[in-house]
Amino acid sequence: MRLTMVGTGYVGLVTGVCFSETGNDVTCLDINQEKIDKLKQGESPIYEPGLSEMIGRNLKSGRLGFTTDKKTAYRDAEAIFICVGTPSDEDGSADLQYVLKVAEDIASVIDELGPDQTPKMVVVKSTVPVGTSHKVKALIESKTDAPFHIADNPEFLKEGAAIDDFMKPDRVVCGVEDDRASAMLQEIYTPFVRQGNPIYLMDVRSAEMVKYASNAMLACKISFVNELSGLCEHYQADIKKVREGMCADSRIGNQFLHPGLGYGGSCFPKDTLAVCGMGREVGYECELNEAVHRVNQAHRIRFWQKIHDHFEGSLTGRKIAFWGIAFKPNTDDIREAPSITLMKKALEAGATCRAFDPVAMRNLSATLPEVELAPTMYDCIQGCDALVICTEWSQFRSPDFERVARTLESPLIFDGRNLFRSSTMRNHGFTYYSVGRPVIRPTVEVQGP
Repeated sequence: MRLTMVGTGYVGLVTGVCFSETGNDVTCLDINQEKIDKLKQGESPIYEPGLSEMIGRNLKSGRLGFTTDKKTAYRDAEAIFICVGTPSDEDGSADLQYVLKVAEDIASVIDELGPDQTPKMVVVKSTVPVGTSHKVKALIESKTDAPFHIADNPEFLKEGAAIDDFMKPDRVVCGVEDDRASAMLQEIYTPFVRQGNPIYLMDVRSAEMVKYASNAMLACKISFVNELSGLCEHYQADIKKVREGMCADSRIGNQFLHPGLGYGGSCFPKDTLAVCGMGREVGYECELNEAVHRVNQAHRIRFWQKIHDHFEGSLTGRKIAFWGIAFKPNTDDIREAPSITLMKKALEAGATCRAFDPVAMRNLSATLPEVELAPTMYDCIQGCDALVICTEWSQFRSPDFERVARTLESPLIFDGRNLFRSSTMRNHGFTYYSVGRPVIRPTVEVQGP
């Protein structure tokens, strides 16, 4: 099938490349000429394991192409997937200007093609408030009499595992209004669900809501376990043991219930706020989602307070090392990353900061150029007063603890991801702060007379 992806951001690029992998002819459209030129050379603008190789393979086969020409992208497409950004406005509501601009462009092209063309399917894949797909439909209908179908097809991609998520989805959700759109989407997605996972066909508004409901639920679980971890700290309980006992209940499960620094990235913060914005628009207060967002933001500040209090409120002249910049491992995305919040707090308190991340350092340079970048994780901690761990990259999980203690000015770690066992930290003489567990302090041996 001939498919067009509008937008070569995370969703549009991964979706287009994966569709081409199953034999479709895919054109990816973007207004950024520099990005398109790099993509034509096989260079991915984002870090995602396996994506660059897949781009190169499908470029070579001729199934994947990139362009800035809207007419070329829309003219021969059987289905057009809108994958542009929907950033948050100041009040948290989703900004739909890019989605609606694409709708205008599509209307202009299909109007030129005339009423006798085979109707194209316009699929909204961007995460949009309920009712947006119908706004897209109404806008196109207001500008042309040419036939088309409208559908909504939310994405459920985890950064760092997006290709696996797309190629082997838990489920595919399609909001449709007619049999033709239903048949086309089932044809497109059948190669991805051969293991028996379902394609859910439903009304458009319900499909739009599924995306928000899913992300809001996962964000809620993260904020819940982090709030509980704070309670554990006050009562000297261990969140690790509490979590094990709680998650043994099959009704609760264990996913997204790991204590840490809270959620970040491009989805959970934006989508949680968008749910609240949808509620305000109709006079319905989404109290739980409002609380989820507040807890997430406050949890970062609570963790910062541990650093602040350890140094008795005085960080002037201190040098703090940060392991991990990206909001999660296997991505270079630093949007809403907890590391950025903590680095800004350290800088405001008078400290200097040095950071290391396997893939996200270029993005940090553009956001916080005053932070020094280190070539390795051990260079990062050289001469620093403390190490703060913000991202659970695999290479941080089993460091040479003796080397870490020797390289730091003092053996002090603030672990925002609970990477290490408390007993290991105690045995190596670290002062160790984590999330939801008692602080570990070096044991001082009392000498006899």
